[in-house]
Amino acid sequence: MSNQHLIENGQFLHLSRTQPTLFSKPSRFTLSDGTDVSITAPGIISFTPNDPAGKDIVLSCGVHGNETAPIEICDQLVADLLTGKLRARQRVLFLFGNLPAMDIGERFVEENMNRLFSGAHSQGPGLVNEERQRAKTLEDAIREFYAAGERLGQDYRCHYDLHTAIRASKNEKFAVYPFRHNKPWKTSQLCFLLACGVNTILLSNGPTTTFSYFSSNEFAADAFTVELGKVRPFGENDMSRFEQARNTLTALVTETELKLPAYREEDFHIFTINQVINRTKEDFKLNFDDDTPNFTDFPLGFVLAEEPGATYKVEQQGEAIVFPNAKVALGQRALLTVVPTRISEA
Repeated sequence: MSNQHLIENGQFLHLSRTQPTLFSKPSRFTLSDGTDVSITAPGIISFTPNDPAGKDIVLSCGVHGNETAPIEICDQLVADLLTGKLRARQRVLFLFGNLPAMDIGERFVEENMNRLFSGAHSQGPGLVNEERQRAKTLEDAIREFYAAGERLGQDYRCHYDLHTAIRASKNEKFAVYPFRHNKPWKTSQLCFLLACGVNTILLSNGPTTTFSYFSSNEFAADAFTVELGKVRPFGENDMSRFEQARNTLTALVTETELKLPAYREEDFHIFTINQVINRTKEDFKLNFDDDTPNFTDFPLGFVLAEEPGATYKVEQQGEAIVFPNAKVALGQRALLTVVPTRISEA
């Protein structure tokens, strides 16, 4: 396949999924607007304008293969950049995470990829499956992208890892702000998320092995796990529900500066994590319905989950559930609980 075919059709994700051997060797080419395009592997493509405006942006999606709306947003963005409908003003790296899981419409094939970053892919049994190998490849891609930006004198890094949630949410769109090791939370980033239609923020209180924490912790990038709605099959998303996110991400890549409103506390619902409940026994169970939305709260003392030898209760007034999943692998998180909080401006 010629680069000209890719430029004319923009079908990078389609070809990555159907003919991955086309991208088995790294390639580079230049668009008519002077933008340098680098493809290092199937599903990994970056754009560097000939006069980048200072930002090194990473947009990742499909770390869970059935979370389709963000994949469709990024696929269209890549196609528009390749075909010249849009021109990048900032350097941007697109990462389509778990291609085989997309093909079968599942979160993952063998292992949850969003528990395999910050080197977790090589711990325990090591690089024994495709998800672990891919997590390392994705890390390496970010490492190389930011290093190249540093050589160009780029002075800002961000990474938005785009997802949709397994279940509905009382707050449809929300973002997890990775643990910042006592650095302040940035209200300017919350304003960017609000422009994406995301008004609910979950402040993480410790290191994790998620993709966004990797970029935040290792490269000081402004990074978030962004949940844009509910999981639906390819082609069944109401893309009008994602218009704010799509437009704002497009502007982030194609404009020199974004004009964002000032931070107002009343625009946001901000939570901090109170409990991390792991499944440690086979007969772990959650004591609420499978269709209970994220951010549902329960009365003080309510037993949220139980397994032999342990019960997990609501500890604080207003404590709510996020990401419940009783079917996770043993030792993994089956439920987070969160409580409302406030942040000071930074």
